[in-house]
Amino acid sequence: MKKTFILIMAAALLVLSTSAFAENYKGTMIMAATANPAGSLHAVALEKFKEIVEKESAGKVRVNLFLGGSMGSEQANVKQLRDSELHVAVLAAGNLTPFAPAATITILPYLFPKIDNAYALFGNDGFVNGLGNDVAKQSLTRPLGWLIGGYRVLTNSKHSITKIDDLQGLKIRVPKVRIQLDSFRSWGVEPHPLAWSETFNALQQGVADGQENPHSINQDQKFWEVQKYITDLHYMLWVGPLLVSEKWFRRLPENTQALVKKAAREACEYEWKWVAKQNQTALENCLKHGMTLEELSDEDVWMNKARALWPQYYEAVGGKEKIDNALKIMGQN
Repeated sequence: MKKTFILIMAAALLVLSTSAFAENYKGTMIMAATANPAGSLHAVALEKFKEIVEKESAGKVRVNLFLGGSMGSEQANVKQLRDSELHVAVLAAGNLTPFAPAATITILPYLFPKIDNAYALFGNDGFVNGLGNDVAKQSLTRPLGWLIGGYRVLTNSKHSITKIDDLQGLKIRVPKVRIQLDSFRSWGVEPHPLAWSETFNALQQGVADGQENPHSINQDQKFWEVQKYITDLHYMLWVGPLLVSEKWFRRLPENTQALVKKAAREACEYEWKWVAKQNQTALENCLKHGMTLEELSDEDVWMNKARALWPQYYEAVGGKEKIDNALKIMGQN
């Protein structure tokens, strides 16, 4: 009986101390946005961020979410963060690089030949904090964590691709992003940089033979209607920062700063697990609708050719040593 009483008292004291700590938070409203809709990995991460912040502050710190582009495009969100019109946003890394070239390191082709490489790098506090400092200096925004999506696998309507020779002669739609266009050129083909809004029709009409996107996008766009073959390519992993306004973040009380950092990191780690399940489900759905999946027999050739482009980006990322450090963290050197 005495032991039970002691346990009850200890639990009560823990609740009281937690409540007292929560009461130390200054009432704050955080404006958080994504250009992507509810159900997307972006929204899932922000919703988890909101849940953690509000729960741990006992509602003293609140998060107001703006989903589906209600605050504009991803690059517009970066500009709003710079001016503290927004406080938090999530977006694709490619839409941060125009403001912060240092972030280019996260989209180097074949930086992450295995998904565990990304978990190791973005789970490393030293790397995340160092890159955060570089990005903050360049863009006045700070990534507190990184989202991980699926690999941009290759699909096409002509034939299976299991080696680099099979790619030759195919017309592949690629986003108008230099590093992605350069990757395909390194493999001996001239990519077709079509706008996303034009892609499905281009595939349907034969203007393009193929495209590259994660399984979840292939599913959402019902690409099985115009594509047959999937190649399990690992040249580029979708990644994106959970960004905060640097000016706003620096003005926060110390305990609120710590809470925002903790919530950002935990929200990202939650999203990693969520998206892994989603991508597997999406792949299975694509296969059920008649698509086929092939593996590359010579992916080391693809990787060596694409990694040969890295020196062109040394200046943007802050020097070769930045890449060497990332490879060391991931155990790749």
